[in-house]
Amino acid sequence: MDIGNLWNTGSIGGMADMAGNAARNTTAARLEEQLKTGYGNASDEELMDACKQFEAYFLEQMFKAMQKTVPNYSSEGMSGASSNMMDYYKEQMIQQVAADTTEQGSLGLAQMLYEQMKRTMI
Repeated sequence: MDIGNLWNTGSIGGMADMAGNAARNTTAARLEEQLKTGYGNASDEELMDACKQFEAYFLEQMFKAMQKTVPNYSSEGMSGASSNMMDYYKEQMIQQVAADTTEQGSLGLAQMLYEQMKRTMI
C-alpha cells in the first residue's frame, strides 16, 4: 500500500476524507437505526432527541453545501497533510455549529417534527 496517497489533496483515500466519511456514516447509521426500531413506545425525551439529531444532521448538510459555494483560498500553498487536517477541523467545526444551533432551538425544525410525529403516533 502506498501511504503517500493517504495525504494527497483531493484524494478520495485521504485521511480527512476517510474521517469525514466515517463521521457521516456513523451519524446516518445512528439515525437509521433509531427509525428502524420505531418510536411507538418511545418516551417524549427519546422522540425529541431523535428530532434534534435529525435537525443537526440536516443543518450540517446544509452548511457543507453552503461552504462548497465559497472559493477555498486558505489552503493554497499548503502541503497535502496540512490542507487535509484543515479540512478535517472545518468539518468538525461545522458539526459543532449545527449541534449548537439545534440545542438553541433557533431553527425550530426539531420542534415541528416532534409535534407532527406525536400527532401521527396517537
